[in-house]
Amino acid sequence: MGDKKRTAALGFIFVTLFLDVMGLGIIIPVFPKLISRLIHGDLSAASLWGSCLVAAFAAMQFLFSPIMGGLSDRYGRRPVLLLSLLGFGLDYFVMAFAPTIWWLFGTRVVAGIMGASFTTGTAYIADISTPEKRAQNFGIVGMAFGMGFMFGPAIGGVLAKVDSHLPFIVAGCLSLLNALYGYFILPESLPVENRRKFDWKRANPIGSLKQLAKYPVVLGMVASILCIYMAAHAVQSTWTYFTMLRFKWDEAIVGYSLAFVGLLVGGVSGGLIRIVIPKIGQKNSVYVGLLLYTIGLILFSLANESWMMFVFLIPYALGGVAGPALQGIMSGQVPANAQGELQGALTGLVSLTSFFGPLLMGGLFNYFTKAGNPIYFPGAPFIMGAILCFASLLFAMRTLKKHL
Repeated sequence: MGDKKRTAALGFIFVTLFLDVMGLGIIIPVFPKLISRLIHGDLSAASLWGSCLVAAFAAMQFLFSPIMGGLSDRYGRRPVLLLSLLGFGLDYFVMAFAPTIWWLFGTRVVAGIMGASFTTGTAYIADISTPEKRAQNFGIVGMAFGMGFMFGPAIGGVLAKVDSHLPFIVAGCLSLLNALYGYFILPESLPVENRRKFDWKRANPIGSLKQLAKYPVVLGMVASILCIYMAAHAVQSTWTYFTMLRFKWDEAIVGYSLAFVGLLVGGVSGGLIRIVIPKIGQKNSVYVGLLLYTIGLILFSLANESWMMFVFLIPYALGGVAGPALQGIMSGQVPANAQGELQGALTGLVSLTSFFGPLLMGGLFNYFTKAGNPIYFPGAPFIMGAILCFASLLFAMRTLKKHL
């Protein structure tokens, strides 16, 4: 693929992922109070239910992401990506009018099955990237994530003040428009000669993870990846509940805070990594990023004023240099016809931690905030996240020093 076509294709995948994340971001500020209303409980109880909803989504992703990764290696990235976007769009519309908490569980199950957009998107980027540019190009995923979260939650917080159903309807429309955009604009990235046969032995969570054993560096990084993904749920699974309970934020302020997260993540992924990774190298980028994540999480746990959460987001977001560097290191160990399988296996790991992570972090938040508990400490999940990030750093140092 020529440079012009490669640049255009990266632009297409960026827009696709951006719209996908923005749709997800729109509904985040609404979820805590929606769950509280459906269960007739407080925010502490809602956090536990919310964690279970995320776990249901993750369980389905763990089971089905290797299948989607394998299908994308067989039939190409484009059809799998479009199917995922279509499924998400329909799912949002059902969520908009869910009459009970069990309807929400049903929508999360369907979304988890269909949720292949990031698996396929990262494989797409690997397809069209040269080895020396792969880590920087993986930053597009972070940039799309950051910008999607810059606009999505802010829009969702405003829409929720108009009508609680509106964020879900708008998110559904965005996903369907995204699928339509991809159908007409997005080119296929995987040449026919680089495709492989679909194999059920490899297209399952265990089989997919076993394939990682072929690549010592990738296999060695599994413990580090598991820790960092678990740690991420200290923020992902409790931020909204923590800030609403600790600082009495409403949906709008939550949305603005997540928009600030998106701005920072977009800046790091879209600009900073293109300077930092070439300058200090992939290994050092991993070390520095994981250390900054650890510091940021500790600071979150100690915050006692609203403004502190915004300030402490800066070191935490700067930790984002670690992700693309990790992706670049692992992707560089895998041949072209197995990139989809690698990304499917990595998504499987994400899903595995997204099952246990929310239950761990949501459980900690619920335990340390429920009425009658002798110790009241809403920041407990952030401390656990910091411990896991530091463990991830130690695992990464051991593996990379041994193999690279």
